Amino acid sequence: MAAGPLAGLALATTALGPIALGPIALGPTAVGASSASVRDSRAAQPTVQTEVLSADAALEIAGAAMREAAKQKQRVSVVIVDRSGATRLVVKGDGAGPQTEESARRKAFTAVSFGRATSELAKGLNGGGPSIADIPGTLFLGGGVPVASGGAPVAGIGVGGAPSGDLDEAIARAGLKAVSDRLR
Repeated sequence: MAAGPLAGLALATTALGPIALGPIALGPTAVGASSASVRDSRAAQPTVQTEVLSADAALEIAGAAMREAAKQKQRVSVVIVDRSGATRLVVKGDGAGPQTEESARRKAFTAVSFGRATSELAKGLNGGGPSIADIPGTLFLGGGVPVASGGAPVAGIGVGGAPSGDLDEAIARAGLKAVSDRLR
């Protein structure tokens, strides 16, 4: 039996390659940290601050996306989710089908979860065994783009309803473009 706490680096392997998840602690300390410093840092900062997309920015994104959809004569739904995947805004366009809202929500969730466009993620999927596409709530079709600030995703935009993911993604990117110059 090993003595002392067990600690290590968590590493996940996906179809997109290995992803380092960072240090994990299976005992009272994390790799490279004493138990006192771990305790002190937790006591000193019991909360964290994260950036969120404002409601005004979400409305601006959705408006720009819907204008682009109208320009391309597409009947779509636009969904914006926050960093945790919670729905912040849903706009279902006139004539958009019943499936469009759910597909847009899942694309937005997938984009913010992985910090990449869903069309890019779809290219990394293999047809073999289990993959990231098996994660509930995800959808690996074009039409989802992340909104990043400071290099980290803060929201996801999903568009569903056009006859191809390329069109959905172009509409989502038009929405992102409306605020991209003001993101850090």
